[in-house]
Amino acid sequence: MAMVKQEDQKNVKIDVTYGEGEKEDAMEEEFSCGHTQDGTVDFRGKPAIKNKSGGWLAGIIILVNQGLATLAFFGVSVNLVLFLTRVLHQSNEDAANNVSKWTGTVYMFSLIGAFLSDSYWGRYKTCAIFQVIFVLGLVLLSVTSQLLLIRPEGCGDEYNRCGSHSSMVVVIFYMSLYMIAFGNGGYQPNIATFGSDQFDESDRTEAHSKVSFFSYFYLSLNLGSLFSNTFLSYLEDKGSWAMGFWASGGSALLALILFVSGTTRYRHFRPCGNPLSRVCQVIVASSRKWKVMVPLSGDELYEKDDKEAVDEGNGSRKILHTEGFKFLDRAAYVDVDDFTADPKSVSRDPWRLCTVTQVEELKCVLRLLPIWLCTIIYSVVFTQMASLFVVQGAAMRHDVFGFSIPPASMSAFDILSVAAFIFFYRRVLQPLACRITKNPRGLTELQRMGIGLLVATVAMLSAGTVEYFRLRMATANGSSRLHIMWQMPQYALIGASEVFMYVGQLEFFNGQTPDGLKSFGSALCMTSMSLGNYFSDAIVTAVMKITTVKGRAGWIPEDLNRGHMDSFYYMLAVLTVIDFVIYVLCARWYRCIRIEGKSTKVYH
Repeated sequence: MAMVKQEDQKNVKIDVTYGEGEKEDAMEEEFSCGHTQDGTVDFRGKPAIKNKSGGWLAGIIILVNQGLATLAFFGVSVNLVLFLTRVLHQSNEDAANNVSKWTGTVYMFSLIGAFLSDSYWGRYKTCAIFQVIFVLGLVLLSVTSQLLLIRPEGCGDEYNRCGSHSSMVVVIFYMSLYMIAFGNGGYQPNIATFGSDQFDESDRTEAHSKVSFFSYFYLSLNLGSLFSNTFLSYLEDKGSWAMGFWASGGSALLALILFVSGTTRYRHFRPCGNPLSRVCQVIVASSRKWKVMVPLSGDELYEKDDKEAVDEGNGSRKILHTEGFKFLDRAAYVDVDDFTADPKSVSRDPWRLCTVTQVEELKCVLRLLPIWLCTIIYSVVFTQMASLFVVQGAAMRHDVFGFSIPPASMSAFDILSVAAFIFFYRRVLQPLACRITKNPRGLTELQRMGIGLLVATVAMLSAGTVEYFRLRMATANGSSRLHIMWQMPQYALIGASEVFMYVGQLEFFNGQTPDGLKSFGSALCMTSMSLGNYFSDAIVTAVMKITTVKGRAGWIPEDLNRGHMDSFYYMLAVLTVIDFVIYVLCARWYRCIRIEGKSTKVYH
C-alpha cells in the first residue's frame, strides 16, 4: 500500500510501505530489472544485467552444445575396442586395456581443465580452448583413418581386417586419440558449471531454473550418446570408420560454433587465483600458530573488509565461519606479527594470517571428500553396464522377428530410462516430495544420492537374478534359451539410479564448493567415474584370482555357462549396501557451506 505526503507544492515525498510478501515481490522485481546479485559479469567485464544476459537462452545454447559434444566423443569411444582389434590388430585383452586407460585419462584430464578454469582462464575461455583441441583431435583422427589406417579400402568390418601399419602412423593415431581425450576432459567439468553460472541463485525463479538445468544437462548428455550408440555405432561396425569419425568431427565443430555464438549472452564468474596457494597458506599459518588458543566464536577471526575484497577483484563471495576443524581456525587468528608495516601502508602476511573465507574453502573440501569417496562404489556398479552386462547379453538369445539385437545396443534402454525418469522426477516426484517434506526443493541432493545407491543395489540384484536363471536354462551344448530382453529391468534401473545419483551429485558439488573451486567440484564427479573404472578392473581381477583355485573356472570365465557371474553381481549388491550405510553416516556428519547473503539449506 502506498501513502503520499505532500510537503509543499514543489516537492512531493512518497513513503511506500509494504507487507512482508509485497516487499519480497518488490525486491525480486527490482532485481529482475537490474544487475545480478551473485557477482557475475558480462563479456565486457561489467556487472551482468539480468534481462540481457544468462537465463534459459544461454542455458539452451550450452545444453545443445553439450549434446553435440557428447555425440562426437561417444562416436569415437563406443566402438574403439573394435577399431583397435580390426584395424590395428590388437588382441581383445590389449584393446580393452588401452581403451580403459584412455577413458581413465579423459577423466583425469578434467582436473587440469578445472584448475585452469578456477585459477586463471575462467570457464568460458577454458571451454573454448579445450573444444578447439577436441575438434583438432577429431579432424586428425578422421584424416589419419581415411588416408593411412583404412587400408586396403573397405577393410575394418567384421570380415575384412586391415593391413599392417608403420610405427609413425600408429604414433599419429595415438596422438589424435589423446588430443581428443585432453580436449574433452578439459572441457567437460567446466561446461556444466558454466551452464549453472547463467542462473542467479538470489532470484527465486532463476534459482529454481538452476536446479532444473542440471537435470536437462544430464538428459542432453544421454541423448547425444544415444545417437552415437545407435546410428554411428552401426556405421562403424559395418566398416565405415572414417565416415563415423568425420560425423563426430562435424558434430564437435558445430558445437564449438554454437558455443562461440552465445558469447555476448553469457554471464561469467571471474577466476579466483591459484587455489593450491590458498590451501597451503592456511596449512602453514595454522601450523605456525599451533599453540594459540582458538576463540569459541568466529567473530574474532580475520576477514577482509568490503574495500579490500573489491580491490582484489576476483569476484569471490565471502564464506561465513562454521564449526568443525577448529585447528584450521588458527590460521585466521590475528596476531601482532601478522602484519608488516612500510612507510606507505600496512600489509598482511598471507603465510601467517588467512581470511575466514580461505579457511572455510579448505574445510569445504575436507567435508566433501568423504561424500565423494562414497560415490566411487556406485561408479563401479555403473561401469558394469558397459562391460559385464554386454558379456552377459552376448550369452543370451538375441533374435527378435528375425533381427539380431547387438548386446551393446541394450544400453539404449538405460538412456531412455534416464530421459523418462528425469521428467518423472521433475513433474511427479519432486512436487510430491515438496508437499510431504514442506521443503520447496523437495528431496535434498544428499537424499537423492542415497536413493541412487539403493536403486543401484536393486539393479545388481536384478542382474544377478537374470544371470541365475540364464545359467539354469543353459542347454547342454552351451547355448541359452533366456532372451536378451530380460536385461531390460537392470538397464532401466541403472538409468533411474543415474537420475538420482549423478544429477544429484552435479547439483551437490556445484552448490557446496566455494566460488573459487566450482569447476573442481564438477571434476570430482568425473574422477569418481574414472576411479570406478579402475576399481572395477581391480575387483574383477581379485575375484577371478580367488575363485579360480583348485581347477575351478572362476566366477567370470570365458565360457559364462561354467561360471557364477550371478555371485559377482550379488557381491556388488552387498558392497553397495555397505557403502550406503557409510554414506548415511557421512551425510549426517556433513555441514553445508554458508555463503554471505545466501540462505543456508539443510542437506541431510
